[in-house]
Amino acid sequence: MAQQEKYFICHIYSLQGDSLGNVKPAYIKKLALQLIERFPDKFTDDFEENKKLVEKLTTIETKNMRNRIAGYIARIMEDRKSKNET
Repeated sequence: MAQQEKYFICHIYSLQGDSLGNVKPAYIKKLALQLIERFPDKFTDDFEENKKLVEKLTTIETKNMRNRIAGYIARIMEDRKSKNET
């Protein structure tokens, strides 16, 4: 019985996509979207550039948080770029 339950749970997750990925906290998403709204022409889909911009434009002190925000911005900009191309 326990084996069937495990299969069922794994099967539900596999229906959601190839991988679950990382869940971003709401504060990361909120900060990233606010930065994109205030400086829409500065950010790109390049993580390294975004990382430097986040460091310049914010007072975020931790490297981990800066990188997570920069990565999320890069992901958003990539998605927007791909939508505009199609």
